[in-house]
Amino acid sequence: MTRTRLPLAALSLASVSALLLAGCSQSSDASETTGDSAASASAATGKKPAPFSEGRVKVALVRQSGAGDYFEQWGNGAKAQAKALGIDLTVYDAQADNAKQATDLSSAINSGARAIIVDHGFPATIQPEIDKAVKKGVKVVVYDVETATKGVVSTKQDDASMARAVLDVMAGELGKDAKVGYVNVAGYAALDKRDSVWKKTADANGWKQQFKVGKVTDSTATDNVPLVSAALTQHPDVAGVFAPYDELAKGTVLAVQNKKLQDRVKVFGADVSNADIQNMTAKGSPWVATAGTDPSAVGAAVVRTAALELAGELNRTSVEFPAVAITQDFLKSKGIGNMDQLREALPALNLAKVSTADWIPNVAH
Repeated sequence: MTRTRLPLAALSLASVSALLLAGCSQSSDASETTGDSAASASAATGKKPAPFSEGRVKVALVRQSGAGDYFEQWGNGAKAQAKALGIDLTVYDAQADNAKQATDLSSAINSGARAIIVDHGFPATIQPEIDKAVKKGVKVVVYDVETATKGVVSTKQDDASMARAVLDVMAGELGKDAKVGYVNVAGYAALDKRDSVWKKTADANGWKQQFKVGKVTDSTATDNVPLVSAALTQHPDVAGVFAPYDELAKGTVLAVQNKKLQDRVKVFGADVSNADIQNMTAKGSPWVATAGTDPSAVGAAVVRTAALELAGELNRTSVEFPAVAITQDFLKSKGIGNMDQLREALPALNLAKVSTADWIPNVAH
């Protein structure tokens, strides 16, 4: 929620209570896993530039929320890459509390971090702190955050192409003039970009939007079930629902199943993770298509981007990660049950050549 990364992302349906990262935890010496094979780093061949040649480098990761399978994998990739680079990474998780994220960002600035990575967040609450960090000389890399501050490096999923990829599948499945539902939330950079593509696609296909609901919390999947259930009670004749963030998609799937509409209502989501794959391939699942990046690979690539910026070698102000479309039929036909198998089947998910250099030990996923 990426999501947007947001990415914006997802919980297992078997445990829809959000699993949260620690509010502020040191993570340079450990990497958690969520079902993926342990990440390993390829050996670096080049000489480390400053400041990495001088010892461990202090970096902060300030997250709007680390809840959900997708964001946990994103965080694990970031931690693994930081460890491989010799980065002393402190992680702050606001747990979807925007005011707390601003406070966390202030704390990160005052902690002496050489660089700060901001993972999602509302510009209105974090922009002042981003400005303070830049003025103080701290390198700032944002992920799925809209900011006009000069000197900030922007990283993001290609959210427009992600939405187009899955909506192309939706158009093929539903055809023209279908009744549809929509589950989304305004204010997140990634979701707003996906929303723009949704509006154009819905208009082009003559779709009749029967409802729009949705909210983002520290337990998004669970909290959206009653919202979507109520909408489906009023509009049980929709042919499909677009939920462009996998936490939203999971809540939508549960609502469709609770209303016993899985044979009539198809769900189209965004993002991909172990839990998403298990959800999509479950017997009778209405979730028929998604599109996404490898969250672990993205987290690692964002950390590499920050490292290059610290070393003065990035020489660009934005880095974008391409997404791929993934259908339920593809997963089932290939016997794919987790991210490791998906990476093998879709090499396009590998971001090993994005934001790298010969002195960077590149984490493999």
